Amino acid sequence: MSDRKRSTALALASALAGSAVLLTAPTAHAAVVDVAYDCKTPIGDKSAVSPIDIKAVKEGDGYKLTMSFQKGVSSSPIELGKGAMSPSAVVVVGGAEKASVPVSGPSNTEAVPPDTPIKITDLSGTYTPKKSGKVTFTAGVLTIKAMGTTTTCTPGNGPGPSLELDVTAAGGGGGTPSGGDSPPDTLPQTGPTDSFLALGTLGGTVMLTGAAGVLWLTRRGRQARS
Repeated sequence: MSDRKRSTALALASALAGSAVLLTAPTAHAAVVDVAYDCKTPIGDKSAVSPIDIKAVKEGDGYKLTMSFQKGVSSSPIELGKGAMSPSAVVVVGGAEKASVPVSGPSNTEAVPPDTPIKITDLSGTYTPKKSGKVTFTAGVLTIKAMGTTTTCTPGNGPGPSLELDVTAAGGGGGTPSGGDSPPDTLPQTGPTDSFLALGTLGGTVMLTGAAGVLWLTRRGRQARS
């Protein structure tokens, strides 16, 4: 087999493999969204704006959601000691289905000085879709419990979604065509292992075809030299 034919065959196989990877590219859109919270506190109404980021990671039949606050919200007239504040919130799901996902996080790891914006730790929870399709995740009500008091912060500016994602319900409920297979998970996937899985699911036939082409050219070359 000549070097030119070998190079052509390998290039074809690589191009087909690349096409398979592109076909499995995930459909997801994330954005950091400014959320204007109106807070009802024990000492009166407060307001604050915090950029909110929501991420999702596939775990079993569901997705682990992580809600991150880039700025503090509300404040306390007195110091909050370590572990004195417990945050929780709701992530509102829209699109293919309507749902509310409770998320919570650890208490403050350091003391919060008085009259200082309270930095909320990352909040997490699990969303298990009942329908397949495109869904959105939007910051909902935030609740802060500290020293026997409760502060409730409601988004007052109608924020847009922080994350839009194609999800797959267990068994393909709702969004799967009749008689068809469940669509592939659509979370962003990176790394050699994920690429291998992508090739294995959609690119297996393509790769076998490319390999057969290389094998055929190799055999033909050997026959020509016989």
